[in-house]
Amino acid sequence: MHKSVLLQESIDCLNIKEDGVYVDGTLGYAGHSGEILKRIKRGSLFAFDQDQEAIEYSKEKLKKIGSNFTIIKSNFCFLRDKLTTLGISGVDGFLFDLGVSSPQLDDGKRGFSFHQDAILDMRMDQEQEFSAYEVVNYYTERELSRIFFQYGEEKYSNSIARGIVRAREQKPIETTLELVEVIRTSVPEKYRREKHPARKVFQAIRIEVNHELEILEQTLKDAASMLNKNGRICVITFHSLEDRIVKNLFASLTHIDSKVKGLPVIPEEYLPNYRLITKKAIVPSLEELERNERSRSSKLRVIEKIK
Repeated sequence: MHKSVLLQESIDCLNIKEDGVYVDGTLGYAGHSGEILKRIKRGSLFAFDQDQEAIEYSKEKLKKIGSNFTIIKSNFCFLRDKLTTLGISGVDGFLFDLGVSSPQLDDGKRGFSFHQDAILDMRMDQEQEFSAYEVVNYYTERELSRIFFQYGEEKYSNSIARGIVRAREQKPIETTLELVEVIRTSVPEKYRREKHPARKVFQAIRIEVNHELEILEQTLKDAASMLNKNGRICVITFHSLEDRIVKNLFASLTHIDSKVKGLPVIPEEYLPNYRLITKKAIVPSLEELERNERSRSSKLRVIEKIK
């Protein structure tokens, strides 16, 4: 079953008011949403997800806690429009957990896992037509190499891309384990022994299929623009590319002009509208790392609107 990562830390950082309006941009299996809902007896929760299976499960779970929630089947990139349509103009807290939920990884037929055989899929939204199959079988060698290097930080991106193109000339690559075998034979034997050679490539393909990095920065800007005073945004990332986007955006929103930075008292008009709650990212405790191996790369960053 799915274990929510940095659950207590993120709930604490949201600084929840019982009559507040909260948005979970990544509902998943309602680990974070359930904890938020328990704390807002007079407030409202709005939760976004594209995965119908996750939505159906979470709806039943949340009903047992309260009725003051709304689940929106949509990518979180549309949160501003969807919330505005529902008459929500101000929000007291946003939470984004950018990891793939364990049930998605564990469900062999979804194609996220490089340990189980399945058709090449990796779609968060099952109604979307574009899948991992199209990426693997139709992208050029150059395009494949680019996404493996850019989204997976894979040092053998060129040779893996070349191996995929060579393999699909014989027949289409249709399943996850067929792809794993191509990757395995495209990297040096020493590299295969260090870590699973498909990990970074599967991550890169998943990001490409679901346009994850393209939409993250704009979504966070939209969320920041909707925050009420003292409202917070909590973001849990799982790899360096996501974390860099969050870190850089939060830094830009809390930047103080160098001309006034050294003054003993900074005039109000020069103060930014936001402040960092986390100077350094919060990482899982040793206890959590032992309990949940999938939390190992997670980082939590938090920002607050102050005026």
